[in-house]
Amino acid sequence: MENKLSFQQHILQGIPTQLPEPKEYNLSVSHCPNRKNILSQSEKKQALRNALRYFHESHHAILAPEFFDELDKFGRIYMYRFRPEYDMFARPIFEYPHRSLQAAAIMMMIQNNLNPAVAQHPHELITYGGNGSVFQNWAQYLLTMKYLATITDLQSLHLYSGHPMGLFPSSKGAPRVVITNGMMIPNYSKLDDWEKYSALGVTQYGQMTAGSFMYIGPQGIVHGTNITLLNAGRKISKRGEGLKGKLFVSSGLGGMSGAQPKAAKIADCISVVAEVNPVAAMKRLQQGWVDEAVDNLDAVVKKVAMAKKNKDNISLAYVGNVVELWERFAFEEINIDLGSDQTSLHNPYAGGYYPASLSFDEANRMMVENPVEFKKHVEQSLCRQISAINHHTSRGTYFFDYGNAFLLEAKRAGADVLNAEGEFKYPSYVQDIMGPICFDFGFGPFRWVCASGLDADLEHTDKLAEEILEGMLHDSPEEVHAQLHDNINWIKSAKNNNLVVGSKARILYADAIGRMRIALAFNEAINKGKIGPVVLGRDHHDVSGTDSPFRETANINDGSMFTADMAVHNVIGDSFRGATWVSIHNGGGVGWGEVINGGFGLLLDGSHECVKKIKNLLNFDVNNGIARRAWAGNIGARHTILRAQSFNPDLQITKFYVSDNQLINSIVKEKNN
Repeated sequence: MENKLSFQQHILQGIPTQLPEPKEYNLSVSHCPNRKNILSQSEKKQALRNALRYFHESHHAILAPEFFDELDKFGRIYMYRFRPEYDMFARPIFEYPHRSLQAAAIMMMIQNNLNPAVAQHPHELITYGGNGSVFQNWAQYLLTMKYLATITDLQSLHLYSGHPMGLFPSSKGAPRVVITNGMMIPNYSKLDDWEKYSALGVTQYGQMTAGSFMYIGPQGIVHGTNITLLNAGRKISKRGEGLKGKLFVSSGLGGMSGAQPKAAKIADCISVVAEVNPVAAMKRLQQGWVDEAVDNLDAVVKKVAMAKKNKDNISLAYVGNVVELWERFAFEEINIDLGSDQTSLHNPYAGGYYPASLSFDEANRMMVENPVEFKKHVEQSLCRQISAINHHTSRGTYFFDYGNAFLLEAKRAGADVLNAEGEFKYPSYVQDIMGPICFDFGFGPFRWVCASGLDADLEHTDKLAEEILEGMLHDSPEEVHAQLHDNINWIKSAKNNNLVVGSKARILYADAIGRMRIALAFNEAINKGKIGPVVLGRDHHDVSGTDSPFRETANINDGSMFTADMAVHNVIGDSFRGATWVSIHNGGGVGWGEVINGGFGLLLDGSHECVKKIKNLLNFDVNNGIARRAWAGNIGARHTILRAQSFNPDLQITKFYVSDNQLINSIVKEKNN
């Protein structure tokens, strides 16, 4: 463990003038799969030139062959030599060297994203999703941290897909950092484009909260997964019963998908989540996110049968392929009540999905050495998986797509996943659950981080949030009471559920009014010295932050689901309403070229100025999406935006009129005849 002074000196030096010793490739850490060799010889030379421009010419003779070897072996230049030797974790905010407290908060969030206990592949600077990067290489990290340590409140740092372009004069009210990730010219957003331009070192896939520094470990999706499971359970409930004794099957324990067993445990059901990477499975077991890890299907079958008989609340990790799990349960006639999938199918051919026909190690080799053959294995495996799922759904299983491009890639693979009308047989969870129940009413994944690093501060904020939500039951419409009760139960049990991994963070689904009231209560507590500074943010998977036709905006049915105006307006609007930092990405959750998503961070420091920021930013950040959903015709959103206008006379939304479907049908019929 380094002392405080030496850590600050490391940050302030940025890229060292003397080369550090090369680092050994640590096999005890989870590494991302090697990327396929996609660059031509001339492009490899360009990639090398691009990497070397971070370093003085006197070092190029040593670094050039080393970087070329990385590119040749791993498909990327990570600059492992420059990985810091100090421990990587979110320190209390005042331990960071800084001239701007806002910048110190951002440094804290960056280090949390790269904490080995949090990050999926920390040495490759990948936080989750198999390719969700914080930076492209370690030189970018070192430079960015130095910039943040020296930036003032009259400057802004601009990051181009991880690359710190520099500090630019701005103003006190401007964001301290503006982030873009993967913002390609539209015709260059295919998967191979991502491989090529990422290998060149000119862009990166920031996922959602990886490249925007707002990841808080698997807790970040536990609450949403828990809400999804609870409401999915209500959809299949025959007599109002809960999920006790019912079985949920899914896959993926690497990044955000690691939340599934914990969410299922909180929802009181039985869960089996498959994971092909033993390191990822063991990590979740050690962190207490899963009760038991089993690598034998016979044992899984016995344990599930016993749990169903006794209605036990257990969570199992099956260390193996999910296709085999679905098929074995079909053979044994084990009834699956709820089913889904959270493999990283936005990245199907580079480690996001492992086919059942290959071992984990065989797959990692083939995806690099023979990508054409590997793609065939993936497509065959997806067809097998859908076939098994179809068998289970014919026996009553409620299966939903979890917004990871599973159905989309299954369709592309030729799997039997379409109905007679040519639409997907199974709904997206946003279409069926999160859209109409949560997003249309403004409820989404609000989150905060206690920058002091103190458990006491987190407990205090939990209590404040609980009091705010309970008070809201008295002045909220009946249609959101179930949401409020779910969220009150969540925050009451948050501490006992041991959700914290990394920073002292919390997630809580809340609407615009709830977010503002909670944030104002936090700011007042900071002002009175009861707690230290707090960072506010949200997942991009929210009401307004993301335009994604197969996930976040899947229940917008006026044709605008394929447009991306909302996400862009969100980021621009947040930036001049007080955000500490803003980000906008191509890709996130469902893949490169499939989605545009944006986020923000806001440091609460207890000031009166922060009160204005809270009211302006949080009001817009949610209601921008509510207005768009209302204009699209979503009934819940229309009620919600009218309520928002009643609270704030300065909010004026273009009036919407409802057409008569019978009139439209008759006119079209008449004209066609």
